[in-house]
Amino acid sequence: MAQDDPRTLVSTDWLAAHIKDPDLRILDASWYMPAHNRDPRAEYDAAHIPGARFFDIDEISDLRSDLPHMVPPVEKFMSRMRALGVGDGHQVVVYDGAGTFSAPRVWWLFKLMGQNDVAVLDGGLPKWQAEGRAIEDMPPIIRDRHMTVRRQNHLVKDVTQVSSASKLGDFEIVDARAAPRFKGEAPEPREGIRAGHIPGAKNVPFGELLGSDGTMKSPEDQRAVFEAAGVDLSKPVITSCGSGITAAVLCLAMQRFGKTDFALYDGSWTEWGAFPTLPISTGEA
Repeated sequence: MAQDDPRTLVSTDWLAAHIKDPDLRILDASWYMPAHNRDPRAEYDAAHIPGARFFDIDEISDLRSDLPHMVPPVEKFMSRMRALGVGDGHQVVVYDGAGTFSAPRVWWLFKLMGQNDVAVLDGGLPKWQAEGRAIEDMPPIIRDRHMTVRRQNHLVKDVTQVSSASKLGDFEIVDARAAPRFKGEAPEPREGIRAGHIPGAKNVPFGELLGSDGTMKSPEDQRAVFEAAGVDLSKPVITSCGSGITAAVLCLAMQRFGKTDFALYDGSWTEWGAFPTLPISTGEA
């Protein structure tokens, strides 16, 4: 069982023990690839952890961008959190309906916005329900709460910064996609996106950081996964994936084993693979 840490990862036992705390806020951050044919909002409306509010990853984003669920402007994030009743002094716990998939993205987004009292629920809703714990279909009672945001720009990278890192080799670029996509052997799920990976990137498929039940492996085991993939952990790391969702699983894992000099490439392969002028590599790292 994971060591409970309200700034990274908490167990279902921890959440059950704290669920009535007045300053606890629970967010359902479920999000799925189109091929999953799942409607996260409808699933939330039908059944969620008591008191949970729905965090819409696609809507709480920069809708001015052509890329999916990019980081929202600070003002938009603040207004959406006020509407969800999440603000200063709250302990936030984020979960998703896949186990550990999209919730770390919201954990990372909160960190980017300068919020540290936020954790992912280990194993998410599947583990909670498998243990026979309470769910409800009622919307929570929400009261406005102000949030003070101090954006931590070092936690996010854009395509220009990643291109520089790829050329200079001063960062490790680590890709969370499955190996066939990383190697360019499987087509990308989004139309018009080339297959392959950023030159110089290493591959740590996010699923290798999880156990068979969807909970996170121990910090020591997670560190070993990075090392086995050839990641030089003495360098700062930029994480990437398909569209910036599962790259955050890698960030959460690194935070747990004590590596804090990481950033997430927000556009990820959806952006890089769409630019015909950007170089790509295929095959093994």
